[in-house]
Amino acid sequence: MEGSSTKLKNYRYRILALLMFATTINYFDRSIIGVMAPTLEKLFNWTNSDYANIMISFKFAYAMGMLAMGGLIDRLGTKKGYTLSIAVWSVFGMLHALVRPGFSVIGFAAARFGLGFGESGNFPAAIKTTAEWFPKKDRAFATGLFNAATSIGAIAAPIIVGWIVHENGKNWQIPFLITGALSTIWITLWLRIYKKPEIHPKVSKKELDYIQSDSELVESEEKLPWKSVLDKRQTWAFALAKVTDAVWWFYLFWGAKFLAETFDVNIKNIALPFFVIYILADAGSILGGYLSGVFIRKGWRINRARKVTLLICAIIILPVSFVAITDNKWLAIFLIGLAAAGHQAWSANIFTLVSDVFPKKATASVVGIGGMVGAVAGILADKALGSVLDTADNTGYFWVFLIAGSCYLIILGLVHLLMPNMTPLDENLKPIK
Repeated sequence: MEGSSTKLKNYRYRILALLMFATTINYFDRSIIGVMAPTLEKLFNWTNSDYANIMISFKFAYAMGMLAMGGLIDRLGTKKGYTLSIAVWSVFGMLHALVRPGFSVIGFAAARFGLGFGESGNFPAAIKTTAEWFPKKDRAFATGLFNAATSIGAIAAPIIVGWIVHENGKNWQIPFLITGALSTIWITLWLRIYKKPEIHPKVSKKELDYIQSDSELVESEEKLPWKSVLDKRQTWAFALAKVTDAVWWFYLFWGAKFLAETFDVNIKNIALPFFVIYILADAGSILGGYLSGVFIRKGWRINRARKVTLLICAIIILPVSFVAITDNKWLAIFLIGLAAAGHQAWSANIFTLVSDVFPKKATASVVGIGGMVGAVAGILADKALGSVLDTADNTGYFWVFLIAGSCYLIILGLVHLLMPNMTPLDENLKPIK
């Protein structure tokens, strides 16, 4: 039996560090193809529609996986569910390196499909873990921190790709292989470290009391059927907010193509623009999560704190509507970075909506449904953009950035109509009075 001397004051931050590490690997793996897109298009003679179809394969699997993985993680628990997710995406990430020119579109689409299915488990598992380890007043900040790791992965991708891959495509396979080693390290640490806080030998009673300080009830171990959340307006309010995933994926998968085609940015000089964009995104994720926590500590109700923060995010994002009409490269990069910051702050807060309202045992399922809706929105956006760019050249970007800048305000209004009051639900999904 371990003595009290082994108990730590803030063990939850070790768990949070693992969430950040997993999300970094997730987005490094996810971002590689976007960074190399202009090079791979030339290497394999892809059209914009070919590239769009490869991206659609990832998002179709991601949508399916969100439904399957969310429910599976709620059933298996975060320890087993998260391990399964990262193992699947790592194997398929490395399989990209085996694709040959004769079947490049089909090969990449198949590898992206497996990658998307595995990666779909990251956010349901991470949000569920955050709900288990942090009180509500800290969840948006904790979510902002691990969500910021998406930008770390997105920053690392162009740096490593630019260092390893030649402009003619030589060594393009190597970046896809790197995640295998990183994932092995993560799985080893996760299996050794993770337990729920109430049974973890390293968690002191003081820390456990803090973690559970604003929980309305103690939940039983009984599992909730996945379908039980489908008829809740709160589920669809979150899902509607996740439609904005299509905007984020546009920056991630089409951003390098836009900069290459508009400002002649290539694989060797993409690192600095991506660094600026995703450093701003990191700052937005952390500050956005922190801001709603500040409002709550001032005595604001959670409903007001989250929605005012989301309104601020939507206003910050608006200027990106003008990116396609500027001929200044660094102004365009700054506006995309500002929008990415606003999106990541938005994302940190909408993820927290789930654990604010739903019991912990349902969080992964609800996050999965929302992620599925976001992926479907991304599929529709990819299909439309690929077709438009093949027929109308770069003028299609004007409409994409206009929608990207304005949709957040519209969606926030609809979310408020669906969920005017964020009343918490008990473990039977009944409002807590």
